[in-house]
Amino acid sequence: MDFLNFIDFKITDVLDIILVAILLYYIYKLVRGSVAINIFIGIVIVWAFWKLTELLGMEMISSMVGAFMQVGLIALIIVFQQEIRKFLLMIGSTNFSNKRNFIKHFKFLRQDGLTTSVDVDAVLSACKKMGETKTGALLVFGRSNALDFVKSSGDRMYVEINQPIIESIFYKNSTLHDGAVIIENNYIVATRVILPVSNERTIPLRFGLRHRAAVGITEKTDAIALVVSEETGTISYIKNGEFALFKGIDELNQLMKEDLI
Repeated sequence: MDFLNFIDFKITDVLDIILVAILLYYIYKLVRGSVAINIFIGIVIVWAFWKLTELLGMEMISSMVGAFMQVGLIALIIVFQQEIRKFLLMIGSTNFSNKRNFIKHFKFLRQDGLTTSVDVDAVLSACKKMGETKTGALLVFGRSNALDFVKSSGDRMYVEINQPIIESIFYKNSTLHDGAVIIENNYIVATRVILPVSNERTIPLRFGLRHRAAVGITEKTDAIALVVSEETGTISYIKNGEFALFKGIDELNQLMKEDLI
């Protein structure tokens, strides 16, 4: 019977479904937690309605919605330009050279025992101590996207992470305390790094250049950032160009470990 033809799956159909699922997962990952997620959901609903009217043979409404979808493509590119840029960066600068980097792109398939290479406990212990003394700090953790375009603005180094090292770098009389520290695979790879500053107007005025720089780098890449405020001593966690909320240091620890797997 014709209406059962869809059961006749081929290997290419299965591959097609898997690729679409991965694509939708990456798109959702990029817009998750931002205003763009509502636009994304709206687009999916309109697209599903369009296909439903086509299936039911409602030609007038189908042609109207279809025309809207085609004309709206340019508007979508404008609305999602930041997300599209990050998506292309994710594709173009992904390093599949080792198993860990490959697996972390499929975190929904990861095993519970898989752990991050970054010593998050040491990082947060240093940040907590710097917060108590109101020592300003900005730490950026590289993930999939290459950060060479900002590392070149600072001083290259290769030092394994530990609490005293982080505290000594951001000590107020240290020559290295200005700018950001770039961390990759549990190593500090650059200090005194100059980051792109975000021009986002929704950032509260109480946040200074450190926070704007953290927002800027996480807007342009999939890196995450920690900022210790020099004025209040509070720790901010920033990813996807937004401030991630957490209730305490333990919850922040869990968030970072999940994001750095």
